[in-house]
Amino acid sequence: MNNRYETLRWPTNLDRSEIVRRLVQIRETARANGATDLAARFEDVENMPSGQLGMSIVAAMTWLQDKPEHGAIATQLEMVAMNLKNLK
Repeated sequence: MNNRYETLRWPTNLDRSEIVRRLVQIRETARANGATDLAARFEDVENMPSGQLGMSIVAAMTWLQDKPEHGAIATQLEMVAMNLKNLK
């Protein structure tokens, strides 16, 4: 993820399909950066029930707390987490 020149936006109206799309992107970025533990949390994210999605996001954010090298991914997860209320 190259967000070097992107301003931070915090959309709070992401629907399920947009949340899943972002999680797929996070999964692929994590995989490309060698963060296989993180990528594994979002395997088959397209078919996860809402509760499991929420748990995976929170667990991933916890895992990332002491890994500043994955700051861009953590920011994206925070954005998704703000939209968990929209999962149906």
